[in-house]
Amino acid sequence: MEIQELKMLIKETMREVLREERLILCKILIPYVDDVEQAELEAEFGLPADYDEAETIDMTAWVKRGDQIS
Repeated sequence: MEIQELKMLIKETMREVLREERLILCKILIPYVDDVEQAELEAEFGLPADYDEAETIDMTAWVKRGDQIS
């Protein structure tokens, strides 16, 4: 195996490990909500499916890539 191939393999492995660890951290940081608390939130704020689409912003691309919100 060439040095360059080994470096690329190590880089890709490190990316995978960091991605996995970041996901674990995200799971740890998300607060737990029990069924009673969830029902209270839904009673106060409604369900996301009921929101007017003009009042919302899809931030999926921003979260995934850090892009600016358009």
